[in-house]
Amino acid sequence: MKRRSGDRRDGTLLRDIDSLHFITPILYPNRCDNEAFISECIDLTKTEAYISARNAEGPAYHYNLFQVIVAAVLKTVTLRPKMNRFIANCNTYQRNEVSASFVIKKLFSDTGAEALAFIHAKPDDNIDSVHDAIYARISSARSEKKDGSTESMDMFNRMPRFISKSLVKFICFLDRHGWVPPSLIESDPYYSSVVLTNLGSIKLHSGYHHLTNWGTNSLFVAIGERKMRPFFNENGTYEMRDSVDIGLTIDERLADGYYYSKTVRLLKTLIENPELLEAPLNGEIEY
Repeated sequence: MKRRSGDRRDGTLLRDIDSLHFITPILYPNRCDNEAFISECIDLTKTEAYISARNAEGPAYHYNLFQVIVAAVLKTVTLRPKMNRFIANCNTYQRNEVSASFVIKKLFSDTGAEALAFIHAKPDDNIDSVHDAIYARISSARSEKKDGSTESMDMFNRMPRFISKSLVKFICFLDRHGWVPPSLIESDPYYSSVVLTNLGSIKLHSGYHHLTNWGTNSLFVAIGERKMRPFFNENGTYEMRDSVDIGLTIDERLADGYYYSKTVRLLKTLIENPELLEAPLNGEIEY
């Protein structure tokens, strides 16, 4: 689409939204003041069978649960476009692309450095291309090379404090208007459609994680540690199944509860039936 007055480099201004969603960001301008938290338990019975079958094919880099969840979230955001909106400077925008980001721990130790990873999804991506993209990002992040956003933060950290604080405050002003230089935020997770954190990899439960007023991110997904738990049948009996909890923090100003309910149902369906992720991200499914 041709860029019009009021559009940002990363989003298109929504000019035809209803009056409620026009006024709400003006009354409640801060993203951190408008968080809704949703927790969901996922049955991994079919998911684990699918991952085992794919790994039996002998891929160079094994498939895992994190890749399935990232692909499922990207497909969900693609099919549910209100989840790919953001509010900045009291205006609502439709993001120009679907993206995901996460932090990579280079070494599991108290002093291990962290790196930022960013995935730019395309409509024809699927579980295989997402799998390859994650592998590429992790391989690059665990090298000695730093991502652009980390290098920018290091630059500010080397300056005298009074200068760096003034510059950061000025950049926050640019952030509200969408004027931050791309080189500073090219791998900044808070400029993506969704930020994911795999807490299960460090033996933590999923839980609430805040959004930020910086950037444009309006969806945060926390993945907890896998565990066996009882799943009850209608007749009162139960089965012990492999499961994982997922916590989603959402900017509630973007849509209503019904829209979020259908979105979570779609996400759960995709994770529990990962064969659906072999189709392109923009391929519709019944759920």
